[in-house]
Amino acid sequence: MNSGALETDTSSNDREGQSWQAELSRNIVSVAELEEYLPLTPEDRRDLERVAASHPLNIPRYYLDLIDPDDPGDPIRKLAVPTIDELILDGEMGETTGDPYGDDKHDKGNGILHKYPYTALVVATEYCSMYCRHCFRKRMVGLPNDQTVQNFREAAKYIAAHSEIKNVVISGGDPLLLTTDVLKSMLEELRGIPHLNYVRIGSRAPVVFPMRLFEDELIDLLADFNRDKPLYIPTHFNHPKEITGIAREAVQRLHGAGVTINNQAVLLRGVNDSVETLTDLMDGLLRIGVNPYYLYQCMPVSRVRHQFQVPLKEGVDLVDEARRKMDGYAKRFKFIIGHDIGKLEICGRIDDKLLLKQLHARPGYQEESSRMLVRKLTDKGGWLDDLPEVGL
Repeated sequence: MNSGALETDTSSNDREGQSWQAELSRNIVSVAELEEYLPLTPEDRRDLERVAASHPLNIPRYYLDLIDPDDPGDPIRKLAVPTIDELILDGEMGETTGDPYGDDKHDKGNGILHKYPYTALVVATEYCSMYCRHCFRKRMVGLPNDQTVQNFREAAKYIAAHSEIKNVVISGGDPLLLTTDVLKSMLEELRGIPHLNYVRIGSRAPVVFPMRLFEDELIDLLADFNRDKPLYIPTHFNHPKEITGIAREAVQRLHGAGVTINNQAVLLRGVNDSVETLTDLMDGLLRIGVNPYYLYQCMPVSRVRHQFQVPLKEGVDLVDEARRKMDGYAKRFKFIIGHDIGKLEICGRIDDKLLLKQLHARPGYQEESSRMLVRKLTDKGGWLDDLPEVGL
């Protein structure tokens, strides 16, 4: 099968003539459909049905074609296809069924999360073109929830009334899965707010559903907005196999609209937890014009941590060794913990002491920005709260 390589040779004209909505409607959303692509044993089938009942299945055919069907450990398969490990709860390691990032505490209504004084995040949709198995919002993905923006105009009024907000992140779900007309109305609400320096649209479409970027009307919209305010797209490549010819073309179309693209990967067990894979990922991003920006430590999310989290003691050494093989642009990314107290950069370790620097702090705790933290590494600890405080 693995026709991903074939797809990268398809002409741009052919793709531009396709309807991205029609292609999205062909997503694999059931175990029966999945079995037409991947060999499943009766036990596999039974397990997948159990997992999908709690955490839905949704995979674009483009992305499914990147999987080697003969390799059960294929990294793309791990990112897209459910496994029975998602039903394992690891209470010993402090998994949470809530939100370890603390977003819920900063919900201002109308989908606005005002976590840092200078940034407002607007949850524009709960829908994604693919349901990633490591998603930290897994408890809500594919299900109705009250964080969907009901009235973006009201969200824009909040932003306009808070002059301390310097930038807005339109997030989700995946905002680029909204129709171009809807996106246009959202961007128009932000265009005239004078204290906004720039706008971000968080999207994994360049990675898992790049055909969305082949709609000329969307590119024209982004280019038009970019004339008034710089537009950035944070995206989410996790493995070099995701960097295909089609993904590169999608990125180039965004560049043609003047959009800057930054990558926010997650360190994931069995996906990119090797020096060679991390190095190839960062080098591959630069080859297609995407900036390595963040590498996140996997959050202790229920039904994610057991399968994907790498212990910090292992992760910090892995990242340091990979950086030794990277040039200056490739190693610019920050290794990050997105914690309830704010964003923390993992700077490195001295013996068994992990050194962190707080980059961002929640409202009311701005004096904590730029402070250093020191924690004692343990063999299994994968999160800040797992590690005891120590002095230098």
